[in-house]
Amino acid sequence: MKQWQSEWAHNKYWVMARSQHAYNRIRELARNNEWTDESQAEYQQLLASLVDQQPTRATLTTAYQHIWGYFKRVASQSERKQYLQLLEQLTPTNDLLGPFLVTMTDKYQDPYLLSSRIIQELRSYPNETMASKSNS
Repeated sequence: MKQWQSEWAHNKYWVMARSQHAYNRIRELARNNEWTDESQAEYQQLLASLVDQQPTRATLTTAYQHIWGYFKRVASQSERKQYLQLLEQLTPTNDLLGPFLVTMTDKYQDPYLLSSRIIQELRSYPNETMASKSNS
């Protein structure tokens, strides 16, 4: 896999959790698998600009729904129920869904998610929400 593709795979859901606009822009940069030095520079600039970007309920919901897609076919009925409850309660300052998705990632050992930045950060800071992590 090309270096930028691997890096994008690592950052994709982290970006999505912060800005749909930035996510779309990066996808546009990567269109047709044509990656240039200029694309890389803009990509790095977009990532840097998102470090302090606070997630919203909408951006978190979108990112977490994409992550949940890895589990929806293998999750138990109780896990599905818990996911839906946590999704309904989700706010940027009350994020119990992120840690739940880390638990699901660890349980089902999805390699793509195990190496994703959002899961790694949620695992590293289990008592902080994505929003409070952005403000630290």
